[in-house]
Amino acid sequence: MIEITPSIQIDERELQIDFIRASGPGGQNVNKVATAVQLRFDISNSTLPQHVKARLIHLAGKRMTNEGALLIEAKRFRTQEQNREDAIRRFVELIRKSLVEPKARKKTKPTAAAKEQRLKEKKRKGEIKKLRQSKDW
Repeated sequence: MIEITPSIQIDERELQIDFIRASGPGGQNVNKVATAVQLRFDISNSTLPQHVKARLIHLAGKRMTNEGALLIEAKRFRTQEQNREDAIRRFVELIRKSLVEPKARKKTKPTAAAKEQRLKEKKRKGEIKKLRQSKDW
């Protein structure tokens, strides 16, 4: 079990972890050993609460596949184990972010002074443009 918060845990069986060949550091080994990790998590069939799923899909962005799975690739390190831990850590971090509810936006109106300043600036710009116009005498 992967503990996200004391109340939310995810069973490791819900995660699909594949090892693939990675580009980058590793010398000759890079062509022989599959050290990069692809972590797949099917959000729609997970045990997460519905509101968390919706925010997770929004936060995941381009890490979402067409099938609705979250895909995290980890290839920062040269060993499978370090990359696996890195992928899981990033996954947990993303879920924790999705647990935080965004603050509601409060509507505001511009102040009278701000409106006046904007109109003064518009008038000044108009005067400058008028000076640029050529006169037909």
